Amino acid sequence: MWELTAWDKKFQGVEKSMQSKIIPYTYLLAKDLFALAVPNGNIKLLSTGVQEGWTTEELAGDYLSEGEVVTIPWGKSPGAQNPVKYYKGKFVTGDNRIATSLDTNVLNNKFLYYWMYSNSDVIETFYRGAGIQHPSMFKVLTMPVPLLSISEQKRIVGILDTFTASIDNLKQQIAQRRKQYEYYRDQLLDLEGKEGVEMKTLGCITDKISSGRNKNKLEEGLYPVFGSTGIIAFTNTYLYDKELILVARVGANAGYVYMTDEKCDVTDNTLIVETKDEYNRKFIYYYLVYKNINQYAKGGGQPLITGGLLKDLFIPIPSLSEQQRIVDILDKFEASIQNLEAQLTQREKQYEYYRNKLLTFD
Repeated sequence: MWELTAWDKKFQGVEKSMQSKIIPYTYLLAKDLFALAVPNGNIKLLSTGVQEGWTTEELAGDYLSEGEVVTIPWGKSPGAQNPVKYYKGKFVTGDNRIATSLDTNVLNNKFLYYWMYSNSDVIETFYRGAGIQHPSMFKVLTMPVPLLSISEQKRIVGILDTFTASIDNLKQQIAQRRKQYEYYRDQLLDLEGKEGVEMKTLGCITDKISSGRNKNKLEEGLYPVFGSTGIIAFTNTYLYDKELILVARVGANAGYVYMTDEKCDVTDNTLIVETKDEYNRKFIYYYLVYKNINQYAKGGGQPLITGGLLKDLFIPIPSLSEQQRIVDILDKFEASIQNLEAQLTQREKQYEYYRNKLLTFD
């Protein structure tokens, strides 16, 4: 690595001969970096973590930098997300260690990024410290980089760029579809005061609201055990044989609402809302999500949603046919989002497969 790249500063424990060129950048700590963030900025805020942001040249001032760079964070928390990033253009950087190719006719910067990204697990082992961890830059600089012909590097970059562009496109589609879904959900479920809509408490339209009873949380079996945010285990027995509306009862997720599969069990930290048959269960689910009932959680350190609180919530009830119409529309949005998410998962798996295949040189 040291024979092919220039970094942003001289490193302790690294011989001077291993750093023939330094390209310094002025950096900001995270709180100061994102103090520059503005909507519709055109200068990248190159953070050390997952947070994204943009600013303007005017706000960047003397901190404005430009280049094609590969970065790793100087300090990070244990287990933090993949530390390798790439950017080309104008930017303001956080406390990153920043590399660029000494000669792009020998080492393509984007190839360097993809290769380092594929070796993130190795780079991760170079970080040390009980709290904020810092990397051994000697170990980073002595990583052996496979030096392919520049044409082969560009070929690999082209293939991987195609995958990443497709992944980014799918993420944008999902974000846009979610916005559309939320817009139509809010329009469809804003029913209070509308003609033909009757306000009833959740207690009136349910057979009962009770806590789940599973405490074993078995890790084997045929049937899912649902906890406060989804499936947490499997069991060989089940107490319920129909779809249920579940509400997280206690903790940080108190008020989170979702629906189960048929034939399942439910943990005791979760409330079960069993609606009467004359009401559309999926409609009630959609309305509870729209209502954002976690806002009613009681307590500071350990938020709590009780069955009594849920029973007192008022639900606008239109005709059964209108309930079904609303459910059909929102189901289509959910199915569309799930389809895009499945495509994204598949594309990410393909990307990882080809990245590993193209960048493994054993």
